[in-house]
Amino acid sequence: MKTSLLLALLTLATAAQAKVVLPRVLGHNMVLQRDKPVAIWGTAAPGEAVAVQFGPQNPRTVADAAGHWQVMLKPLAASATPADLTIKGSNTIVLHNVLVGEVWLASGQSNMEYTMRKSSKATLPPGADTTALHELDRAHAPAIRIFLVNRKELAKPDSLHRGWSVAQDSALRSFSAPAYFFAKELHQKLGVPVGVVSSAVPGSRIEPWIAAEAFQQDPAFAGRKVDGDPAKFYEPMIRPLAPFALRGFLWYQGESNCFLAETRTYTQKMRLLIQSWRAAWHDAKLPFYYVSLAPFKYSESKDNKGTITTETLPRFREAQEAVLQVPRTGLIVTTDLATKLDDIHPPYKWEIGRRLALLALADTYRQPAAPASPVFRRLSVRGGVATVAFTASAPLVSKDGQPLTDFTIAGADGVFVPAQARIEGQQVLVSAAAVPHPVAVRFGWHEAAQPNLFSAAGLPVRPFRTDRAR
Repeated sequence: MKTSLLLALLTLATAAQAKVVLPRVLGHNMVLQRDKPVAIWGTAAPGEAVAVQFGPQNPRTVADAAGHWQVMLKPLAASATPADLTIKGSNTIVLHNVLVGEVWLASGQSNMEYTMRKSSKATLPPGADTTALHELDRAHAPAIRIFLVNRKELAKPDSLHRGWSVAQDSALRSFSAPAYFFAKELHQKLGVPVGVVSSAVPGSRIEPWIAAEAFQQDPAFAGRKVDGDPAKFYEPMIRPLAPFALRGFLWYQGESNCFLAETRTYTQKMRLLIQSWRAAWHDAKLPFYYVSLAPFKYSESKDNKGTITTETLPRFREAQEAVLQVPRTGLIVTTDLATKLDDIHPPYKWEIGRRLALLALADTYRQPAAPASPVFRRLSVRGGVATVAFTASAPLVSKDGQPLTDFTIAGADGVFVPAQARIEGQQVLVSAAAVPHPVAVRFGWHEAAQPNLFSAAGLPVRPFRTDRAR
């Protein structure tokens, strides 16, 4: 009896293993990336024939000796008409309500994880526009789809294929606010379905999001121990998503590394992260857009071990900015989005999502009208006046109509003092009576700085220093 029971159980186990199984990221309600080859993959019994049907396409393959299989759908046109995707082997799986459009992966720490539920309860200054606080009450865009990564579940198959949801109701309440508002802006501007995957962990440093082999192969880190649990989140929360076709990546992280007073090494770690993610998708051209950290009093935090000064945050932002040397990257400025300097979570997540979308619209989708933050371009000095020129697509303005703030100036002695500054076209003239022969200018060079110099399009000028060490 026992032998018969064991044989029966083995037979059932073998039959179960013979079934076609899909990764969790392939499911009902998903969005497939348009205009690119789309991978559909999974596991089955070794040698099992597998066929995939989507529209007129019907690619076929056979599972390899390890039971893995993959087919490629030819590039698809955008479609908001729900369709079925069928996978047939010894069993048949039908995924319903599948759309075709734009797909992005959003990751980082708590400011990316920051949910729509939290966003709806944000406390704003008197007179602020509160429209976005009510987004949960009215969100109903069947063409926006969301997938929230669960660290413990992503690598496990889901027989119900229910990981994707329409962006509304309870699913949206628990989803990333920056990622959702990014998707909303893209959908409105592009007029195609948008799918966004959120894979973020509060309090996480950058190291756990990087593939271990990336550190091992990099001369700067090879052969030495890297703090921060390399690959702890990459393996369960990023790698299983590949090769799901997508357009690019969004990244909102850095606070945990800034608390370590990290600067230049963070630049290299971000480069490795971008490199390892692009390698996982076998596409070195995938765009990578990220968020420059908002004002916060790191130096006054209980986590300050004596290494953080009021210049640590500006220097960390500089390290973030240095990553822009990597092709197909972009950064948004958030100096105006903090309401309390002792709260590391700026409430304006809808604006962060919108600004990330502006980057994508300009750089990925080539929409010429998408504005960008003005960036320091050149310094020239005549007499006692330093003239700062910017790259800007719109005129410079004082956002509140008051004199410009957060400019400092120094002479050859390197001592920076507060300066007067005024706009002249696309330039700002900076001077101080105490500095008759200026040689350097700094702008927003303090952790608490919230400058009022903006473009007329409503975007803050990126902080800078002209005396940056090379």
